[in-house]
Amino acid sequence: MQTLASLDEILDHYDAVLCDIWGVVHDGRRTFAAAANALARARARGKVVVLITNAPKPRDPIPGQLDRLSCPRAAWTAVVTSGDAIREELRRRAPGPMFRIGPAAEQSLWQGLGLTFAELDHARFVGVSGLRTWQETPDAYTDVLQRMRTADLELLCANPDIQVRLGDSLVWCAGAIARDYQALGGRVVMAGKPYAPIYELAYEEVERRLGHRPARSRMLCIGDGLPTDVLGANRQGHDVLFVAGGMHGDSLLQDGAIDSERVATALAAQSVHAEFTMLQLA
Repeated sequence: MQTLASLDEILDHYDAVLCDIWGVVHDGRRTFAAAANALARARARGKVVVLITNAPKPRDPIPGQLDRLSCPRAAWTAVVTSGDAIREELRRRAPGPMFRIGPAAEQSLWQGLGLTFAELDHARFVGVSGLRTWQETPDAYTDVLQRMRTADLELLCANPDIQVRLGDSLVWCAGAIARDYQALGGRVVMAGKPYAPIYELAYEEVERRLGHRPARSRMLCIGDGLPTDVLGANRQGHDVLFVAGGMHGDSLLQDGAIDSERVATALAAQSVHAEFTMLQLA
């Protein structure tokens, strides 16, 4: 695995970049200027940059969120989301009814699909977009998951991420609920990273811009999540640039620099591999 100082070192080998957002481009509170600049340079060299995120919502609000975090539009060509990918699965199951788990303010995921909603005892399946608040933990859903399992309800998860880094803290995501339900033997459907549907959306965006679909060896994946970004890229046959200082914080570093042994151990523990690594995207 090669440690890079700059994304520029390898860009000649690729036609497109599929880049994670949270943990690589921003931390939920601020954009990493070096990362945004690196992606903007890639675009200036004719590369298609698709931001591929496990955000549990349609892509439409993402550009505005990036604007508010001062991420320049020159840094990306298109956005695809786990929310868009799971909406196809939700549409197939409409009208339901469905029991919702997630923040009350986040409704865009469910809209326009012909879904109806019900309390758990009357639902045909369950959809989860996240925990109700940033402060909650997965333990708050133990009783609900047991009731779901007793009724053998299918769970559609809009975000496979277990946790993301918000500033200096880690917060729980919908993937933690899905993980716990699977541990009970429950049926779970996911479409975001590391699963194939979100990559198909990304390929469509690349093809739309280039006029053809490049070989997967010509599309580089960048991410900081081992069981999502890296595993998904491995499954799809892409080279991977692993950002070691993203969601892992300082745990893979030694004296502020990448500890190659720790990185190798972390990758092996998840049975994944990466061709390249950086402390932060630059």
